[in-house]
Amino acid sequence: MPSLRSFLLILLALALPVAAAQRSLRLNLGTLAPRGSSYHQALQAMGAEWRKTANGRVRLVIYPDGTQGTEADMVKLIRIGALQAGLFTSTGLELIEESVSGLQKLPLMFHDLEEFDHIMKLLSPRMEKRINEKGFHVLFWLDTGWLRWFSINEAITPKDFSKEKIFVWADPKQVEIFRRLGQNPVNLESNDLPAALQTGMVTAMPAPPIYVLATQLDRRAKHMLRLNYAPLIGAAVVSKTAWDKIPAELQPSLKAIAQKAGDEIRVRSRKESEEAVAVMQKRGLIVHELTPEARDAWNATAEKAFPMIRSLLMPEETFDEVQRELAAFRAQRGTK
Repeated sequence: MPSLRSFLLILLALALPVAAAQRSLRLNLGTLAPRGSSYHQALQAMGAEWRKTANGRVRLVIYPDGTQGTEADMVKLIRIGALQAGLFTSTGLELIEESVSGLQKLPLMFHDLEEFDHIMKLLSPRMEKRINEKGFHVLFWLDTGWLRWFSINEAITPKDFSKEKIFVWADPKQVEIFRRLGQNPVNLESNDLPAALQTGMVTAMPAPPIYVLATQLDRRAKHMLRLNYAPLIGAAVVSKTAWDKIPAELQPSLKAIAQKAGDEIRVRSRKESEEAVAVMQKRGLIVHELTPEARDAWNATAEKAFPMIRSLLMPEETFDEVQRELAAFRAQRGTK
């Protein structure tokens, strides 16, 4: 007959898996990324690696397709603890720390993605510090390559676009800048864009090609201007409250896994964004190349916009630093 001590040991052994499960930390992450997209797949792979590395003590549950609402909704849900993390574009990030989205709103500032990568490497540590001070921890940064201009009607120059109704992510300051430049901005959440384009409330938009392909907006907006307008940046963030619940000895490993996922997303999404244009061309998208005259017109418009961006959208010292660093980087590379 087993002794009382043996019986208690058996009970303890049976209870250990339950206790371990109870100690498991679940992190719910919301995103607008479509289910099955490369973004969603990378996040799922990251979650699987987290769970393996943490021996089941940390679980990352992904909610794609905007099922948790707009990015503004998801930021609110993180703040009240209903979500713990999110994958956001600059639209969501600026609700956490306004200055972070400034790089997103620098039209024609970067000549190529190497310049953008250089500036991101320089500025990301201080941006992460500002976000951390607001109660969030950055897991990784990402971008999807260039925003391109899509429109229902053929439009190539800024003057052409002044006749269109331009989608602008819900940002009153950016709306004001567009108006001062003689454009007609329509202030909407990104979730409202498909319906607005269909009804004619919006007739033109800067957007990443991969998003336009996934949402089939090219069925309506059949014209694209091949202009390197601005990179679309984003980041995966987790509430500091949730991050601090992760055992300290696990945090460096989980952060490294997350940053690897971010690197993979960036490489894949840049490639997929260019491939998306080719796919859309096969189903009727008309791509307009930039003429020298049109480029001059866009550069002149950007020069008019920069002082307004410097005063309204970015800390002045950051804007000036970006311009100085770009000048030095171009001199080093022998480019203009």
